[in-house]
Amino acid sequence: MLKQQLAQKQQLKLLPQQLMLVKLLEATTAELDERIVQELESNPALEEMSQEEVERENDAEVDILESNSEQDTFDLTDYAVDDDIPDYKLKINNYSKDDIQNEIPFSEDITFYEYLQNQVGLRSLSKQMAKLILYVIGNIDSDGYLRRKTEDMLDDLLFQNGEVVTGKEIEEAISEIQTFDPAGVGARSVQECLSLQLARKDENDSVNLALNIVEFHFDDLAHKNYDKIIAELKVDQALLRDAFHEILRLNPKPGSAWTTLMDRNKEMVIPDFIVENDNGHLMVTLNDRNRHVLRVSTDFQQIQQQMHLQKNKSRQEKDATYYVKQQIESAEMFIDSLKRRNITLLSTMLAIVEMQRPFFLDGDETLLRPMILKDIAEKTQLDVSTISRVSNSKYVQTEFGTFPLKFFFFQMVQTESGEELSTHAIKSALQSIVDKEDKKNPLTDDQIAEFLAKQGFDIARRTVAKYRAQMSIPMSQMRREW
Repeated sequence: MLKQQLAQKQQLKLLPQQLMLVKLLEATTAELDERIVQELESNPALEEMSQEEVERENDAEVDILESNSEQDTFDLTDYAVDDDIPDYKLKINNYSKDDIQNEIPFSEDITFYEYLQNQVGLRSLSKQMAKLILYVIGNIDSDGYLRRKTEDMLDDLLFQNGEVVTGKEIEEAISEIQTFDPAGVGARSVQECLSLQLARKDENDSVNLALNIVEFHFDDLAHKNYDKIIAELKVDQALLRDAFHEILRLNPKPGSAWTTLMDRNKEMVIPDFIVENDNGHLMVTLNDRNRHVLRVSTDFQQIQQQMHLQKNKSRQEKDATYYVKQQIESAEMFIDSLKRRNITLLSTMLAIVEMQRPFFLDGDETLLRPMILKDIAEKTQLDVSTISRVSNSKYVQTEFGTFPLKFFFFQMVQTESGEELSTHAIKSALQSIVDKEDKKNPLTDDQIAEFLAKQGFDIARRTVAKYRAQMSIPMSQMRREW
């Protein structure tokens, strides 16, 4: 039985402007640039000022300030330039013929998967086999490995494409792919990947021995049990050393070597903040390498004024008035959110620099103070979640290098004696000990703990193991060099 009833409930909802601000806070410098371009293309009421207009406005502001230097009540926000500036074109193809002629040509880049797919057309294959190979290529990951089981691919082909394929046909397709470039592609394990690469090398004693080791003594090789390999294979050390060198020259991730131009750009870090030291005075600025000076289109403002004066509007004119009003409000909201974002980012970074001032002056990690998100939130009077969004994926450029903001947030470690120590100082000392150890007889975690204790870092072995893992330092057996 259906029944209607009224109910009251409290629900917290974010306003559109708050949601926009949250997204802008999370955006990095590169992501923000993309977002601004998208907003310019989608909202005709938003336009970007040219460099000449910005300089002209700055000069006008300077003149106003100089002429009103004696008036304390002057407010810069009251000043606005009312020039009749033509609407900025927001199309991607907004270039003249001269611009196109002077443009520098770039070679077209293809992805790893396109490279594999292009090789299918160079083989003498049946139409069915070529189609099957293209499907298998789609299941290869970015490292070049085929990690899906044959049974899973057969099920997908049957239920999604309605194709009945045998396991033998799938294996034939995989074998064909494993003859593609780069060598090792299509392997289902590291062992198979290395074997495929060695099989393509010109045969000699060291290559044959390397292939034997990879195929039949891979576990001993992975755990660096060199003495066991020597005892079982009964070979001299010189030949074994050459075989190891052959293995070390192989690529365990053949797909990762095929890096596109876009992938390389993704690896490049663009700092969001710049901290400069001017004789002990630290200056913090936002990175404005792709700075966009935005404003509401003057053309849209004039159209809105004209429509507002009109009386007895038709339905079409009312819709147009609403559209113009909506676009202008959206542009104003975006510009305001950008200003709020910049203020929030700067205040957060200023608080971090203030708390970690000794590090920004000397660059010594041991001078870093324990700091958590709550400390910065209290200093800036912002919410902890806001500080978390600001510090996530953001980088700061200093004269000592570029660091992620998360680098400056850490807690103290309490030793067994109750003393509090900096995690950065411990990790720095741990790295130094590992760098100086005898690689033929590397130190265990217990031995590292003893060396740290002599330097004043009295921590447990399990703490050493945890920090070693965080620093991507292998265990002693894996660090051993033959």
